[in-house]
Amino acid sequence: MMKLSYILCAAIFLCCISTHAQQRIISLGGAITETVDALGYGSKIVAVDVTSTYPAYITNLPKISQNRTVSTEGIISFSPDLVLAPEGSISKAIASQLKSAGIRLLVIKQEFSKAGAVVFIRQIAAALNDVAKGEGLAKQTEVFVNHALNKVKQNSKSPKVLFIYARGAGVMMVAGKDTNIDAIIKLAGGKNAAQGFSKFKPYTTEALVNANPDIILMFDFGYKSLGGAGSILKMPGVALTNAGRNKRIVEMDGELLVNFSTRLAQAITQLNDKW
Repeated sequence: MMKLSYILCAAIFLCCISTHAQQRIISLGGAITETVDALGYGSKIVAVDVTSTYPAYITNLPKISQNRTVSTEGIISFSPDLVLAPEGSISKAIASQLKSAGIRLLVIKQEFSKAGAVVFIRQIAAALNDVAKGEGLAKQTEVFVNHALNKVKQNSKSPKVLFIYARGAGVMMVAGKDTNIDAIIKLAGGKNAAQGFSKFKPYTTEALVNANPDIILMFDFGYKSLGGAGSILKMPGVALTNAGRNKRIVEMDGELLVNFSTRLAQAITQLNDKW
């Protein structure tokens, strides 16, 4: 009886080791990829999406596609055991096909808040069967975020900030309520200058002038695509805003700004330092 019990325990132990050893992960979101890495499973990632660029070694990993569109064939070609994807990035058809292929898929809904960041970390840790490490990282992140928020309270400045998403002058959007940008601006002690609408809407000169932001905020790649501060200040209407008059054009690492996971405290602190 003791011998049988020993064999069963050994089998379970070897099975657990085998599960972790064979795990091949595809991450389809920058925040997910960063979190998997922070939990110590970066070496298990076999492919990522185009939004995954941090840490630096991630840029050397194979990309599922050259844009944000993924296919069942593209995913299966990497023989993954686990696919981690943000809500909305995987269609029901692809989800069904992955299930039929025996590939585990976890779709994660991200809430853009301090509490949401902690839940996000725990969800990913649970998917990796490492709840204990996830709990440690979640608590550490919460401590760092609380420290960042306390620092924000010490800064009396609370500027009106307009975020413009750009991919060159032909593609520009502004961020309203219910967006990750709106959330990070507020956490960093600012006010979103874009009011009266949710999500994103096309940028217009009239909307810019009416919003009259103190600061224009952009992702680093968007800032560069428009030619930098000098060119942005010459855009129609910018000179009529407080941001234009005071030359307050701010750029930040896009992936850091909307991380809402392990680097949330860093994003809050860096953005608040721009005020």
